[in-house]
Amino acid sequence: MNFATFEPAYEAILDDFGFDRAADERARDIAADLATPFPLDRLGDWRGKTVAVAGAAPCLAAEVALARDADVVVAASTAADVLADRGVAVDCMVTDLDKNPETAAALTREGVPVAAHAHGDNVPAVREWLPRFADDWTLATTQAAPVGPVRNTGGFTDGDRAAFLADHVGAGELVFPGWNFEDPAVDPMKARKLDWAARLLRWLERRRGERFAVLDGRREDADAALREVLGDAVERDRSDG
Repeated sequence: MNFATFEPAYEAILDDFGFDRAADERARDIAADLATPFPLDRLGDWRGKTVAVAGAAPCLAAEVALARDADVVVAASTAADVLADRGVAVDCMVTDLDKNPETAAALTREGVPVAAHAHGDNVPAVREWLPRFADDWTLATTQAAPVGPVRNTGGFTDGDRAAFLADHVGAGELVFPGWNFEDPAVDPMKARKLDWAARLLRWLERRRGERFAVLDGRREDADAALREVLGDAVERDRSDG
C-alpha cells in the first residue's frame, strides 16, 4: 500500500475523529529527525509465509497457539508482552508508544524490529523514546505522507498497521490472534478506532483476495462504511491492486 492509495482513507479518518493533519505532520517531522533509514528487507523474508498479526485483546491469552504456529509473529503494542510471557518470540512489534515503550526499546536492543509510530497526540513519547531505541532496528512510521526515513504502508491502529505492513512486504496468509472488535472493556474512543480497524482490514482483505476469519460477521457493515467514506475508490483499488 502506498500513501497515494491510502490517503483517501486517512482523510476520512481525520474528518471522523477531528484529528489535525498538521499535528500529524509535525510529529512525523520530529520522528524523521530522530530516525535513520530502515530498509524493509531488514524485517526478514516474510514473502509467502503465514504471518500472525497479534492483537492486544484479552483473548490473546487463549489464542497463543495461533501465533506459535505461524512462521512470523507481528505483535501490536502489549501483545508483545503477553506472547513473551508465554514463550512466543515476536519477529516485529508495532506501537505508537502509548503503553509499553520500554518493551519496544528493549526489543530493538535485542535486534528485533519495531515499527514506532508518530502521530499528533504522541510527540512527547516520540521525543522521549525514539532516542532510546537501537537505530538499526527502528522503523519510524506516520499516518501522514512519508518523509525521509519515515514510512507509511497503511493502517490506523497498531493492529491494522501491523497487517498492512505484513501485506506490504509480501506476507502469505494472515492470521489474527488476540483480536476482539466487540471488547466491552474499551472506552468509546477505542471502540471507534476498532471500527476503523475492521473497515481497513476489510479493505486489505479485498485487496488480497483473502478471507480473514476475524472479520466474519462484520463484512457487510465494513463494506457499507467503506463505501460511505471512500465511495468507489475501494472498488477501483480492488481492480487495480
